[in-house]
Amino acid sequence: MKTFLKIIGGLLVLVLVLIGGALLYLNTAFPKVSDAPDLTIEVTPERVAHGKYLANSVFACSYCHSDHIYDKFAPYIDSTKIGKGGYLFGTEEGLPGNFYAKNLTPYHLGDWTDGELFRAITSGVNKDGHALFPIMPYPNYAQADKEDIYDIIAYLRTLESIENDVPASNASFPMNLIMKTIPSDPVFTKKPDAADKIAYGKYLTTVASCGDCHTPMDQGTPIPGMAFAGGEEFPLPTGGIATSANLTPHPENGLGKWTEDVFIARFKQFQDTSLAINKTVIAPGNANTAMPWRFYTGMGEEELGAIFAYLQSLDPVDHKIEKFRAE
Repeated sequence: MKTFLKIIGGLLVLVLVLIGGALLYLNTAFPKVSDAPDLTIEVTPERVAHGKYLANSVFACSYCHSDHIYDKFAPYIDSTKIGKGGYLFGTEEGLPGNFYAKNLTPYHLGDWTDGELFRAITSGVNKDGHALFPIMPYPNYAQADKEDIYDIIAYLRTLESIENDVPASNASFPMNLIMKTIPSDPVFTKKPDAADKIAYGKYLTTVASCGDCHTPMDQGTPIPGMAFAGGEEFPLPTGGIATSANLTPHPENGLGKWTEDVFIARFKQFQDTSLAINKTVIAPGNANTAMPWRFYTGMGEEELGAIFAYLQSLDPVDHKIEKFRAE
């Protein structure tokens, strides 16, 4: 019996040593990304203007890093508090932890170098070398054109400083370990010529992270054959569950019968203040959406047309969606 207990004890010690070694390796070897580049971005009027357009209407940085207001159809933000941070993406949405969007104003980023900010956006590693959870879609931004990222950084440098201390994010086990392995060095692309509508549309849907919300997932992994087929559920803070739409060209359950003009008009209606959709107050619990229409409405018609062309090039998927259900 004593010999048996010694063997069990020895095996237990070995297992603990192996686990300890694995944790030590994980915590010291990851995240595996390059150092922040030595980078100084000139804050020109042209860069700031284009960066503002990208951050507010394409990449939607300002949307995620500001408070969301749901009193009308489709959420929007207080335009006087852009980038203040603090919005919670958490366990109530099915995420493996509570992740707070950081303050993007100089109050928080004032001591970050351009290179550190560039690395965070495109590699998912913060100023202190810690991995970011990819609710901030840096794997998509890693495929952007460098110039677009430079422009966004130039714009962020011009934001009004807002004093707002954001709580630390906390990932649940084992995601707190897994997320260390997710960051990687970016693989940048050159933004396609707008004349190639499908290629340009693919670029835009990537950097706008359309697929992240419109592709159903199984434990965080896209379900094969269901790209852009919709079905991801979003619990709304006002009550009820919103579900992302099927963006494939299926004739009955997707965008197969849509035209480019109809697609563009659906976005642009949120710029017409005379329309009821922009004036009617929606009571808590009534049908609403998680889709940030009021941000993407600022996208140019050329860009929206390119996105439509790309979506129409996808394989149609027969996936019927119930857009909203009360609970």
